[in-house]
Amino acid sequence: MGERDEPEVIGRRVQRLRVEKGLTQRQLAEPVYTPAYVSTLEAGRVRPSDEALRHIAERLGVDFQELATGRSARLVTGLRLRLTEAQRALATGEAHEAAALYAVLLTEAEEHGLVEEQATALLGLGECEISTGDLEKARLYFERAEGRLADAPLPVRVPALRGRAVAHYLAGELRYAVYLLESTLDELNRGGLHDPDALLLLYASVIGPYMDMGAQARAAQAAEFALALAPQVADPALVARMHRSVARTLLAEGRLAEADTSLAKAAELYRHLQLRTELANCHWMRGYVYAQNGQLERAEEELKLATEMLSAQRAALYSSQAAVELADVLHRRGKSEEAAALLHGVLGNLSSERGAVHSAAAHRLLGIIAEDARDTETAEEHYVRALSLLERAGAAGDLADLCRLLGDLLRRTGRVEAALDAYRTGLGHRTAPGTTTLGPAPAQPPL
Repeated sequence: MGERDEPEVIGRRVQRLRVEKGLTQRQLAEPVYTPAYVSTLEAGRVRPSDEALRHIAERLGVDFQELATGRSARLVTGLRLRLTEAQRALATGEAHEAAALYAVLLTEAEEHGLVEEQATALLGLGECEISTGDLEKARLYFERAEGRLADAPLPVRVPALRGRAVAHYLAGELRYAVYLLESTLDELNRGGLHDPDALLLLYASVIGPYMDMGAQARAAQAAEFALALAPQVADPALVARMHRSVARTLLAEGRLAEADTSLAKAAELYRHLQLRTELANCHWMRGYVYAQNGQLERAEEELKLATEMLSAQRAALYSSQAAVELADVLHRRGKSEEAAALLHGVLGNLSSERGAVHSAAAHRLLGIIAEDARDTETAEEHYVRALSLLERAGAAGDLADLCRLLGDLLRRTGRVEAALDAYRTGLGHRTAPGTTTLGPAPAQPPL
């Protein structure tokens, strides 16, 4: 029968509306039911069927949902329309505007007991905080959304789980982020829950943590899965705008079910639009693979595309991380001045709490550029800052390489004992390439 209030609550509501309409119990009941049935219903001693409530709603001049739940269908549809407006703002990069809208809508959804709409607003607020860089607030919003969706199927809970994992990843908690994403992927694939959107979201999101942990093989496979699952939407923003406009018209005409259908399509398209950030990560991964294979020109093209896509989405933290990878390729192509300028430009968006691994990579590369320019003092400063960031993040593979660079620098400047200490530290952080220490890879989707 679906969600509805308790019989006593419905009974009081029927009685109030009947009295307001000036109807007797007989007038409300006939011709299908008896006055005694209406009396029992109003007293809360019977749980009415959907058919009985539809009959009574029609006699009272209200819609079925309002009688069953106390919420008008128009109110709920209007709230969903405004949620798609907030989604539009977030998908087009207006994170602050979207956050203000979501906060208002969350309050309204809570006042009316609309659980699904509360979860949507909380997810939106979490994504806004990811965009603006407040990772602790983002994580809390995602946790609250998970709580609201506790009884929902796993594919429905994936955006909240993924959001929490991304917040941990960007805060430098790589292993926990990979654990969350891999365990969810494994549960989906082993359970036959092959929801394309959920899988795409998870595969695209696990690429960054894999790369930072040195698991290039898993990252490359995840990127290919994500690109294979990517929905083919020619212009999601344009189609979503059309569905929003249609929904407004239908809502004004009282055609609520049709308006809800259009709003659901608009919301889905805005989700696809937000996936551009995730797909940009796939281009980023391809650029990384090309760079590893020495195809530097193609790597530069892919990384510039990823950076442009992320900048267009105003995803400042992600675009800064991609820019660090691009700077590495530029340096390897002999464009060191351009690379250094790019790194100095993005370091303000990165820190030990926000993108620690890429902040360390930026300092590492600036150290290499300084060494090439024979500025050993500046190089050492950058290496030491990078080392501190990587130790906090637990990025073992990068730590080993950085200790080698620092040891070589110290040895060349005559500090042999300090160099040996650096080498010993690096040896303690060696890890096998392409592994994460997290056990077997998750089950694969049936592509």
